[in-house]
Amino acid sequence: MKQLFLFFLLAMVVVMLFASQEKPFVTASEDTAETVNENDQLADKLDEILRHESLEGASTSVSVREASTGEQLYARSGDERLHPASNMKLLTGAAAMETLGPDYQFTTEVLTDGNIRGNALHGDLYLKGKGDPTLMEGDLDQFAKELKGQGINVIQGDLIGDDSWYDDVRLSQDLNWSDEPYYTGAQVSALSLSPNEDYDAGTVIVKVYPADDAGSKPDVSVTPATDYVTIVNEAKTVPAGENRDISIERQHGTNNILIEGTIPVDGTRSRSWVSVWEPTGYALDVFKKSLEENGIKLTGNSDVTRGVAPEDATLLASRKSMTLEELFIPFMKLSNNGHGEILAKEMGKVVHGEGSWDKGLDVIEDVATDLGVDRDTILLRDGSGMSHKNMIPSNELTQFLTGIQDKSWFPAFENSLPVAGAPERLVGGTLRYRMTSPPAQDNVVAKTGSLTGVSTLSGYVTSQDGTDLVFSIMLNNYLGNSDTSIEDTIATTLAKHEFK
Repeated sequence: MKQLFLFFLLAMVVVMLFASQEKPFVTASEDTAETVNENDQLADKLDEILRHESLEGASTSVSVREASTGEQLYARSGDERLHPASNMKLLTGAAAMETLGPDYQFTTEVLTDGNIRGNALHGDLYLKGKGDPTLMEGDLDQFAKELKGQGINVIQGDLIGDDSWYDDVRLSQDLNWSDEPYYTGAQVSALSLSPNEDYDAGTVIVKVYPADDAGSKPDVSVTPATDYVTIVNEAKTVPAGENRDISIERQHGTNNILIEGTIPVDGTRSRSWVSVWEPTGYALDVFKKSLEENGIKLTGNSDVTRGVAPEDATLLASRKSMTLEELFIPFMKLSNNGHGEILAKEMGKVVHGEGSWDKGLDVIEDVATDLGVDRDTILLRDGSGMSHKNMIPSNELTQFLTGIQDKSWFPAFENSLPVAGAPERLVGGTLRYRMTSPPAQDNVVAKTGSLTGVSTLSGYVTSQDGTDLVFSIMLNNYLGNSDTSIEDTIATTLAKHEFK
């Protein structure tokens, strides 16, 4: 009986197997089957790339959408929240375009609470900053010339820097202590100064040149020239052929810039962008020099300090910055952290009347939500992406990048993104040395991002058969150097893929 029962059971299993082969559980039209097959082909390619041993133990989130429809074409952990690094600038930049507009300009003003009698200004002179990151020494020289043209040779009052347009919180809440001395972590003030046309506000450029003789201290220059920082030169010039090993670092909490190490007699210069402590005072010091060089003297008892200009102060001179559309080129192409933080505070000031990170981040979050991002699945902590606490899933980021394409300002926004393999610095930006061959070259347009253990790339690419795609790649929690080759391989695969 047992043998008979087992034979009957085996026969039933065989019948069921044949029946399942003859009558599938799921039916699909030929078109649907073909679409699934095409998407599976892309998925197979991307899955293979993401099996690379360098990603073992790391967190990976990848999302790909069709640009015109927003249809999800691929996702690997697409709903997992990861740190975007400088991909955060995509959110900040789009929010700034939406709330401020591409024609927006920053303003800097020179005002007085006194009056001009004879050749003297009787009263205080105010330099009022309203966030302009493009203010340079030449602009302060122009202010001085304009004051001179109004007959002012003497200022019988104080020289006052007004940075009240923003709050006095200088550093974002999660900025690492070790990042603070460098241009990537420069302090944010409504009144600041940039040393060159990269517009790294709140920094000076320190250059170290070998002395003529071994054993002597190297020569050091600071741009712009300012007494606001103190050079502590402990470096040494060594004989020709020896190693160059120069360290240039501002000591925390001070404006003492310590230079250490060696530079050979026949060596090339060392150069570093160094942030200053309290940039309002830096701008004031350079403005004082501009006044003096143009023949305008402060009386002996005049003070140089911070303060707030009276509401009824008289405007003597003013300057408007380049437009936001123009500023976005160095901001996005070169991934300028300071611009991201300034824009955050500016949005807070314009929309909520408070130039703070809290109010600015509220604006960014509101704009992101309006463009389809789920507010409950993101955490925004700064405007630049320097924070290791910013979090957003790649699916939300591609949703956002899809949604902004219909905005009138999108062409200006897209034009500001780095272009793969484009050699010009302000075209290729941070992608100029990556993906330097077709079909990715001049095709992948995307924002890079990099922090310790974090590498990201998000933007746009057109496939081989002309399908416009939106993608986001986030790699977190890996050890070792940033492996951008994974991102480049994925982006290049998208550029090579054919859907039709």
